[in-house]
Amino acid sequence: MKWPMAGTESAGNGAAGSGRRASHGKRRILDRVGIVLPASGIAAVAVAAVTIGAYMASPSDSGASSLALAIDSLPQTGAIAAVEQEQRQIAVMSAATTVLTVAAKPTVVSPAQIETQAAQAVQAQQQQQQELQQQQQQEQAQQQDTAPAAPANPTAAEATGEQLMLADGFPSSQWSCLYDLWERESGWNVYAQNPTSAAYGIPQANPGSKMATYGADWQSDATTQIKWGLYYISSTYGTPCDAYNFDVANGGY
Repeated sequence: MKWPMAGTESAGNGAAGSGRRASHGKRRILDRVGIVLPASGIAAVAVAAVTIGAYMASPSDSGASSLALAIDSLPQTGAIAAVEQEQRQIAVMSAATTVLTVAAKPTVVSPAQIETQAAQAVQAQQQQQQELQQQQQQEQAQQQDTAPAAPANPTAAEATGEQLMLADGFPSSQWSCLYDLWERESGWNVYAQNPTSAAYGIPQANPGSKMATYGADWQSDATTQIKWGLYYISSTYGTPCDAYNFDVANGGY
């Protein structure tokens, strides 16, 4: 019998051991792959089935909301959690788009409403113009010469006033204005004195001493007072009617 050489046996044992280790390693890899692939396939099928069931069960809900509810029922693996987060972002964006669409929707106004508003604006403008015209007419009426006619039998002072007025070149049509002007101011009283000022006499010269330029008896003589009054009216207003209108409008002349 021939015994195998030691070196040859050792080499054979080494090759056989190496072959056995390689065979065991391949089986481990196949075992892992055989477990992972079916698990991944089952998870994918489960997600698809749950999603389809959610759409069928809730047709009125949006796809993003139904899918989010369906995924909540699955085990929270890393991949499923990522999908769920993405679907939630889609739902938030969809809600924001809806809000923007509603906020940006223009207000629709019918032609009838536009015509009604325009008519109301025109009516308000016309009413404002009418009120302004009425106010102007009232102001004009107040300024209008409404001097009453002179009395048929004037007193001595009044008769002197009319004579001196005509002598100064004023027409007779100015007499009614002169009469009413001094009737308002003093009542044709040579001693009339204003309680709130130094105005005095028939023309209410202020102060009364101004009339001294026409006579030293300015405090008691109607002629002196009337002459000064006619001079003042002529130099300041032009005519007795102009002075009267100013007096009516301003409460003094």
